[in-house]
Amino acid sequence: MKVNKRLRAELVLLSLTIAWGSTFALTKYLFNSIPVFHYLLYRFFLATLFFGIISWTKVKNLTSGSIRAGSILGILLFIGFITQTFGLTFTTASKSAFITGLMVIFAPLFQFILQKRMPSSATGVGVVIVVIGLYLLTSPQTEGINFGDLLTLLCAVTFGLYIVLLDSCSKRYSPVHLTFMQFFITSLLTLPFTFIEPPPKELKLDDVLVLLYLTLVPTILALFLQANYQKDTTPSRSAIIFSLEPVIATCFAFVILGEAPTTSGVIGGILTIVGVLVSQLFDREQYRN
Repeated sequence: MKVNKRLRAELVLLSLTIAWGSTFALTKYLFNSIPVFHYLLYRFFLATLFFGIISWTKVKNLTSGSIRAGSILGILLFIGFITQTFGLTFTTASKSAFITGLMVIFAPLFQFILQKRMPSSATGVGVVIVVIGLYLLTSPQTEGINFGDLLTLLCAVTFGLYIVLLDSCSKRYSPVHLTFMQFFITSLLTLPFTFIEPPPKELKLDDVLVLLYLTLVPTILALFLQANYQKDTTPSRSAIIFSLEPVIATCFAFVILGEAPTTSGVIGGILTIVGVLVSQLFDREQYRN
């Protein structure tokens, strides 16, 4: 794999991480008006509708293989969102962020199990530094493991597997087909959960604008670009790049919500960035398509 091709893909993934980092503060704002599962349904139903209209000429040519692969990815995406959401109701936000970030460990593990590809030594060192950085950044409480922690750990495992399967599927099937099926399956599986919630409050213009942004940028644009470009790097390196999401989320929380990071949080953010740089700059392995 040519270095410039890999570099382009990783810069795209970094831009997606910035978009995803913005979702935490905005979603927290939106929860004042929309219950959790209604929000997920609106977000992914609108994504299905908009993306289907925009890409109809390709979507209408779905193959059985792309439907199957996209459905599997959609189920994993749904499980990741649901376990993270439910887990957050039983544990703290800091522990949720830290445990979710552990996908940086599970992605290389699944890469080895499913693809028989060992991560490079630089990637391994980067993972260790990133995990330490995430711990300091999120400052999770040290009390015992609870049910929410276990659900969130399942979320981390799911997203680690998702990253590896997306790497394999995107090399065989159309990114458009995979993206559309993920949106459709996630919205379909989320629908039953909306019946256990009260209906949303009346939406203000600001709520609608935020919902549209979360649908168009971190969902439609980001997941399509991920399906299109992640195959040009490795799952392990992708997961390390995605580990920057809590760092970026902390920055957005400070700007939008006025939540200032602690000293350990700043140190953790710096360490997370260092871990990413180590994995990117000192990895001399030449990847193959």
